[in-house]
Parts: sequence; C-alpha cells; structure tokens
Amino acid sequence: MNKTNALRILDKNDVTYEIFEYDRNMTDGVSIAATLNENCASVFKTLVTEANTRENLVFVIPVDKTLDLKKAAQISGVKNVAMIKQKQLLPLTGYIHGGCCPVGMKKSFRTFIDETAKNQPFFFISAGRTGMQMKVSPADIARVANAEFADLTLKAGQ
Repeated sequence: MNKTNALRILDKNDVTYEIFEYDRNMTDGVSIAATLNENCASVFKTLVTEANTRENLVFVIPVDKTLDLKKAAQISGVKNVAMIKQKQLLPLTGYIHGGCCPVGMKKSFRTFIDETAKNQPFFFISAGRTGMQMKVSPADIARVANAEFADLTLKAGQ
C-alpha cells in the first residue's frame, strides 16, 4: 500500500490507525459504510466550504447527515458559508471528491468535527484517496488537524 500524505502525517504524529480498502469508484458514503459493515454514525465525510469572508472551512460529519450551513457559519464566527464547487476541491486541498481527508491538505484550514464523534473510540474517514478509509480515534484527528468538536448537522425534519 502506498501511503497518502494524510497517513504520513499521522505516522509522524504517532497516531494509530487501521486501513480498509474497497472499490475506488465508490464515493457514496452510505454505500462505503455498508461495504465496511459499519453504522453510518461511525463513518464520516469531509466537506470543504467557503465563508463570506473568502476563508475556507472544513467540516467532518457522518456520511448520512447534511451539514447545517447556519450552524457551520455560527460555530466558525462568519455570516454564512457555502459548499465549494467540486472542481475547486483538488487545486485547493490536494484531494479529489471521495478522497478528501481533514489531515494533509495543501494548506491548514479551520476544521470542525461533528460532536457525535467526540465520545466514539474510533470513526472511519477517508485516508486521503478514493477507495481507502482509515479507522482512527476522533480525538487524534482533532489533535492533528487542530479541529474543534461542534453540533454541525441538520436534525431530522429540517
């Protein structure tokens, strides 16, 4: 297995993780959770946004949830945030859709992880490449990515 930038950074920071590989063409998070035989509450996706201030912000949420843009703006102290266009992802982060990881982006961005991960011993996130997930401690990812935990998702019925 070729190490991704994210994995090299985790190694450098003495973070323990386990790698799981699957079909690289699969980018739907719910399908990935099913392939991993895991509950969607344990498999997270990384979303990149742009604030009205032009600052890019990163949010990590469960794959079956939707980012609440109002909560995202409030927690980050900006007026509003919007998802970036998919074509902007690679030049901005160094990652492609389905392989975006909160660790190892081209630049450091303020990062927020959904609070549901805070008390989990592990969760699954992209290892920095499509077809590869890592099982890792949310606390370790928060430490390495300098991330905060926050309530980030829409509630049922919203």
